[in-house]
Amino acid sequence: MTHGDAFQDIHPPFAPQEAVVEANRCLFCFDAPCTVACPTHIDVPRFIKKIATNNLRGSAAAILESNILGSSCSRVCPVDVLCEGACVMHRYNKQPIEIGRLQRYSMDHFYANGAKLPMNGVVERKERIACIGGGPASLACGAELRRHGFQVTIFDAQPLAGGLNTYGVAQYKMRPSDSLREVELIRSMGVHFEQNVQIPAGMPLELLEKRFDAIFIGVGLGPTESPGLAGEQTSGVVDALHFIAGYKTGRVTQISGRVVVIGGGNTAIDAANAAHLLGADEVHMLYRRSEKEMPAFPFEYKHAKQHRIRFHWLTLPVAIHGGEKVTGVECLRTQLGSPDKTGRRQPEPIEGSNFTIPCDIVIPALGQTRLLPLLEQLRGVELCDGRVVTNAATGQTKNPKYFAGGDCVNGGREVVDAVADGKRAGQGIAAWLT
Repeated sequence: MTHGDAFQDIHPPFAPQEAVVEANRCLFCFDAPCTVACPTHIDVPRFIKKIATNNLRGSAAAILESNILGSSCSRVCPVDVLCEGACVMHRYNKQPIEIGRLQRYSMDHFYANGAKLPMNGVVERKERIACIGGGPASLACGAELRRHGFQVTIFDAQPLAGGLNTYGVAQYKMRPSDSLREVELIRSMGVHFEQNVQIPAGMPLELLEKRFDAIFIGVGLGPTESPGLAGEQTSGVVDALHFIAGYKTGRVTQISGRVVVIGGGNTAIDAANAAHLLGADEVHMLYRRSEKEMPAFPFEYKHAKQHRIRFHWLTLPVAIHGGEKVTGVECLRTQLGSPDKTGRRQPEPIEGSNFTIPCDIVIPALGQTRLLPLLEQLRGVELCDGRVVTNAATGQTKNPKYFAGGDCVNGGREVVDAVADGKRAGQGIAAWLT
């Protein structure tokens, strides 16, 4: 199986007849709990009704009105716990409307047929806004500001814009090309992109503040947390985000041998599934709590089980063994003790329960660090637990010139949450400048 063949869509697109049949199942509820459940509040009955009447251009316009990244969100949103989870069909013990796949159907049609957004009627303004970071929050903020006529420049440290949509979302959910076509749509609205620019190394903050009337911080999070294990510098240890970016950009096309993934979140499962699809002989996941406490969404866990991922519950890695290359991970059994202040029971190592899982690759997936080296340099911007503190309604920080949104504010949530933050901040900046 080739690299391209391995990453088939987890949710294949609808054929036209299938989409119309599914759209006609919708009850078009007047109170639309699906719309309420969507962080960007897409008018779901409206866009589905337009599919039912074969007005796909109008359907896409209804989606993009609320969510400029409607295509990527149709692929990566946890619809089970958002729009589809709120669908009234559940009350009648029926399958919820497949809102995510219907949204993808409209957005795929839009991108296959010109992908143009009318900008006529926009009155150009002279005020300039900088967005730091090229991920979903900055993209949504930039698009919203362009709709108000402001001049926007997005500064991004990576060669390609899109943030985790381009580099960090598993290939079987979304390909880099899916992300980059949204970047091009936002570029076509008049947003200017400057790639490979590190802030403040490539552009001092004093200069940024002088050149721009407002600054949006959409930098997301930093590198993966270190597991803090002896031997973690051994060849064959690669953190989950680097691993995912490696195969998404074509640097990694296949792997072999036995893989151990450390962690129990959605990114850990993405990495484990990808390792399986790239040819690993065995993939093991180590989680220090029990199956019940695993933070990954249930549908992600179910998907991993379909790929024959081997789960090791109540297992704490304590060292990575190997000379020049990884040969195994030493672990301890754990038991769950008293709850901490968040209510989660803490894993306690069982002395003398050491055992080793032989492996060739270790992928830590323990969450991301905060980008404190940058955030702490932003004058007048308040931080709490490494997160930027903002006005929830406008995204404005304690320094009125700075606004923020996305993972650097919420600590790491979904793409759709970042889009909602960015759009809200765009509206907040527009109101502040006018």
